[in-house]
Amino acid sequence: MKVEQTLAELVRLDSVSARSNVEIVSYLAARAESLGLCARMFPYTDEAGVKKFNLVCVPPSVSADEMRVELALVGHTDTVPYDAAWAEALALTEREDKLYGRGACDTKGFIAAALAAVGQIELASLRRPLALVFTADEEVGCLGAKRLAESGAFAARYAVVGEPTSLQPMRAGKGYCLAEVRVGGREGHSAYPALGASAIFRAARLIARIERVAETLRAAPHAAFDPPYTTLNVGVIRGGTAKNIIAGECRFTLEWRPVPGQAASHAVELIQSEVEKLRAVEPDFDCHIEVLRLDEASETDADSPLVRELESLTGKEAGTVAFGTEAPQLTEMGAQAVVFGPGSIRTAHRTGEFVPVAELEACVEILARAIGKFCR
Repeated sequence: MKVEQTLAELVRLDSVSARSNVEIVSYLAARAESLGLCARMFPYTDEAGVKKFNLVCVPPSVSADEMRVELALVGHTDTVPYDAAWAEALALTEREDKLYGRGACDTKGFIAAALAAVGQIELASLRRPLALVFTADEEVGCLGAKRLAESGAFAARYAVVGEPTSLQPMRAGKGYCLAEVRVGGREGHSAYPALGASAIFRAARLIARIERVAETLRAAPHAAFDPPYTTLNVGVIRGGTAKNIIAGECRFTLEWRPVPGQAASHAVELIQSEVEKLRAVEPDFDCHIEVLRLDEASETDADSPLVRELESLTGKEAGTVAFGTEAPQLTEMGAQAVVFGPGSIRTAHRTGEFVPVAELEACVEILARAIGKFCR
């Protein structure tokens, strides 16, 4: 089956993260088994009670009790939601050598290329095992990959993590962390400020200190990234109940993306220290920081055989990404991980998402050669 036809079938399957991915995983399991691989499912139920599945496909000779592979090709099955007005979101459409559809770029294009690449290989000729790994819930926190890592479902020496990188190998990525900050106050009539304590004013004082923390983080650069330091952002803030009431509560979201070599918890520890400084001058300063996500950064050495091979196959020097990927979880499972795939991250997550036909077809050949290099 041509890679474009496979991609059309994948795009047709609605796999938005909020829904079960059972349909697309069943399709992928059948395709993998038709190629001679053994499909092993790892089900779980998400927080909303929806059944999800991770899928690991390996040669039958690989023990189910201890799955160890030389190379894993990893793609996430879920997509972000799409606008109901995008009539062709689930119907792959070609225009001007680009293939449009939800997930075409992120990351069903990579999955289709991985299947096509394996289809070019005589599995019996492989001396070292290959795995196709398809995960759930990447778009909402890499939750499927985290479950695979926590359970020790398999181990890999090398991993290509599918993401749209315009076919440039990416050997390192920043982490992704998220926290919800609640600042409390005392409500009262706004005409009598002394009777209350404004949670919004308190939050503002803390946010001013957080901005200074963001400047401090610039002092620990990692030159391979743009920007070359841990970034920190207050993305959403909400508080108060009416214009003439002293605000009793204010909440805001805090997001930071740590560089490799810096603990994911470092930024929030600095912010917690600023909270303690505020309490030193205002003993009843009410603040609680709830960390919701703490994903470490990942980095594969520039001299890794996988990095060098993908650089050779693509003619592009390995770079870095600032967006979250499943590379940290594959690293946790023992792999030297490289993020790689067709399409650009700048076209992902938007109406009119697309993957260039030339990149999709080139990805098939690159992955097939990588399989031959590491598994033959």
